[in-house]
Amino acid sequence: MPERVVSLVVGWCADRLLGDPARGHPVAGFGWAAGRLEAVLWAPSRVRGAVYAAVLVGGTAAAAAAGNQALHRWPLARGLAEAAMVWICLGGRSLERAGERLALVVSAGDLDAARALLPSLAGRDPAGLGAAELCRAGIESVAENTADAVIGPLLWCAAGGLPAVAAYRAANTLDAMVGHHSERYEQFGWAAARLDDLLGWAPARLGAAIAALAAPAVGGDRRRAWAILRRDGASHPSPNAGRLEAAFAGALGVSLGGTNRYGSRVEHRPVLGKGPPPGPDDLLQAVRLSRLSGWVVAGLAAGVLALRSLAGAAGR
Repeated sequence: MPERVVSLVVGWCADRLLGDPARGHPVAGFGWAAGRLEAVLWAPSRVRGAVYAAVLVGGTAAAAAAGNQALHRWPLARGLAEAAMVWICLGGRSLERAGERLALVVSAGDLDAARALLPSLAGRDPAGLGAAELCRAGIESVAENTADAVIGPLLWCAAGGLPAVAAYRAANTLDAMVGHHSERYEQFGWAAARLDDLLGWAPARLGAAIAALAAPAVGGDRRRAWAILRRDGASHPSPNAGRLEAAFAGALGVSLGGTNRYGSRVEHRPVLGKGPPPGPDDLLQAVRLSRLSGWVVAGLAAGVLALRSLAGAAGR
């Protein structure tokens, strides 16, 4: 089998079996470095924010490319390094576990415990949220992160290998750190947010299409998913998150969106979908749809890489 196919499959299986590394996650190290550089460069300036994003994302891609080149003579070591990068950049198994735990705790009626769990899944303020709002937050996070933490890494690994998937993960991490509509980051985080939007454009749309197609396999409605995706996908303030959230809302037959609190900041999101507020069973269904979508994209990415390798071999 072609080297990159093996790397992608091994990285995917590692995430399915192990989830995120329990200790010493390289993304945490990247976040530490990003925080130190922010302390040096921060100013309410888009130019400084663009330099910040370029140094961190470009530097990560360059380091990955250099490592890939250094291992050129040792295909096994290079393949293992690429598989490790895929594993590090994926987050599907951990996402599913967090969604399942939240659904089970809400189902048991322990809303205090559910509010304590929510920050592991979504960034909004959990204080005072009821069962339906907790489940809505869970489904929205599962939907959005299906693209960010599952489909994006697979797609960029297939497209550009180690440097591409490393750059994608770096941009996605920076967006989570500084890509906020807040007084501190409105200008400084603009470039990081736009870069993440650009790199996430294709994964979000591919993920939404696959979620709609796969909906019947988890008890959802394919036609309704397509209809809500076309009607509501562009109404979300994020150019990418709204596609996944709309597809999931349609597939599950629930309504998403509404008022979200992030500390002192309040955002009013448009309603996506047409149906009742979600419950814990809907959240579990969303987790199943996310899992299935990931398996489909993993198979597609491996197939594309294998066909590309065969075509290259035939052309030589």
